[in-house]
Amino acid sequence: MKLITNTQITVDGVMQANGGNNPEFDPGFERGGWALPLGDEESESYIGDYYQRADAFLFGRRTYDLFAGYWGEERRADVDDPFVSSLNSRPKFVASNTIRDPRWADTTVLSGDLEVAIRDLKARPGGELQVHGSGQLIRWLLERELVDEMTLIVFPVIVGAGTRLFPETGGDFALELLESRTFQTGILAQTYRPAGRPEYA
Repeated sequence: MKLITNTQITVDGVMQANGGNNPEFDPGFERGGWALPLGDEESESYIGDYYQRADAFLFGRRTYDLFAGYWGEERRADVDDPFVSSLNSRPKFVASNTIRDPRWADTTVLSGDLEVAIRDLKARPGGELQVHGSGQLIRWLLERELVDEMTLIVFPVIVGAGTRLFPETGGDFALELLESRTFQTGILAQTYRPAGRPEYA
């Protein structure tokens, strides 16, 4: 399977609480929900179609807990929703050394040697192993050259605070642009392929 990440971020790189403030997951953060006012039918359809392409999903622990609570079994009846139908009908994998009994059906916990486990997943036949959210996991995957494609959905807003996808210091990566699409509200979806280390002038 091809490992693909999909992350909604602001122009200043914030990925935290795109869908709204959550006291459990984002205590003290007051700037959540920055993505919702900018979404339109076209961009929402694009993101929904993206989820539908997945053969399986890979999550970090925090995103898994958030998604399980929001998109999980209690919303299974809403089969017309592309997020609900895809997330509840595809295998899910979560990187965690603490989850013992996952509450979301069809979930496999990856513990121990995570890199070996993910390389085994990537070696399986199939289309896309998608990672949504999960910023810490994405950075870890990039460092180990496990990411095949990366889609950044950039919303035209500067939040000025919050957790960013990339820290101030970290690894450096060259990216090859595969696809770029702009939506009427100013959202820009860009898909890249990691291409080794950058060249510096």
